[in-house]
Amino acid sequence: MSKVRVLVGTKKGAFILTADGRRQNWEITGPHFAGWEIYHLKGSPVDPNRLYASQSSGWFGQIIQRSDDGGKTWITPGSSAEELKSPDGFPKGESNKFVYAGEAGKHLWYDGTPHPWEFKRIWHVEPSTTDPDTAYAGAEDAAIFKTADGGKTWQELPGLRNVKSHLWQPGAGGMAVHTILLDPKNPNRIYVAISAGGCFRTDDGGKTWKPITRGLKSLFELPDPDAEVGHCVHRIALHPTKPDVLFMQKHWDVMRSDNAGDQWAEVSGNLPTDFGFPIDVHFHEPETIYVVPITSDSLHYPPDGKLRVYRSKTGGNDWEPLGKGLPEKNCYVNVLRDAMAVDQLDDCGIYFGTTGGQVYCSPDGGNTWSAIVRDLPPVYSVEVQTLP
Repeated sequence: MSKVRVLVGTKKGAFILTADGRRQNWEITGPHFAGWEIYHLKGSPVDPNRLYASQSSGWFGQIIQRSDDGGKTWITPGSSAEELKSPDGFPKGESNKFVYAGEAGKHLWYDGTPHPWEFKRIWHVEPSTTDPDTAYAGAEDAAIFKTADGGKTWQELPGLRNVKSHLWQPGAGGMAVHTILLDPKNPNRIYVAISAGGCFRTDDGGKTWKPITRGLKSLFELPDPDAEVGHCVHRIALHPTKPDVLFMQKHWDVMRSDNAGDQWAEVSGNLPTDFGFPIDVHFHEPETIYVVPITSDSLHYPPDGKLRVYRSKTGGNDWEPLGKGLPEKNCYVNVLRDAMAVDQLDDCGIYFGTTGGQVYCSPDGGNTWSAIVRDLPPVYSVEVQTLP
């Protein structure tokens, strides 16, 4: 029977949850890297035991961790343990230094004035679909980096920041490349999303990029609501069999594109609110999508204190609430942008984590839910591996 491995990044460490295909009895290990912020960890599609994790701290810096045995042991590729300690014995997060290419330049600050580019952390690591030693990393301040040696060294793909990046401006969550999607049918096509820079696509492996924002409207966030860059995109998703169809959860609005992002249309339909963070697609049904509506941009919790996932089986516009097994009242958690994932089992499993430390699983496509674990630190990210 197939197994699932759920990779959870939290504010205070990483956790690995495993179960067989019934997804009823779970083994939980962790915290790995206790006390550190783990923004994201993800496994290679071609070598499931190869995991990458982004370990960061506002005090100690950024470290990339790698496991080659499914998370049992970890190494810091490119740096020895001694190199990651200061003379006083404190941690020193200098592994795999991420250095912007050339003159870093400036972007807009919160008050609209120019501000120097400053590396803060890695939000997202996306392993290649063909080579376990190749992966992409999304950074704050917004940029995309690539490794081709298993994480020992990282180089920026600077073409992304050539796209009007002097007009990018951080939002409440900062300014980061938080989503990286690799087209499974076209190795040269990559999509990224940036809060608050917009959405971009490359068709030449990362040398050049173009904004893909036509149809987005930001009436309250931008002086020009139809601007080419600057939209606060929270998350984008695609289905591997239809990679030209994209779904987006924007700051406000749920959007859909049928031509690889060249044009977007709103599909918020009958959602109780179209503000939220995650969006994902059923593994076997390319037109079935999931979102978690949040009350508003100032009230980051579910409407009426009822935690609900909403599902559309028609690619948007027609939505149904899914709450069986989820809290019915007094629930004031949030679900962050990277904290939803799906597995590949015949009855597709849906997973999400909350800022309250719960990780929920639905083994039947969203019809019923139960908590795998309830009292973790605030959950930043959830990824799932389906194992033989």
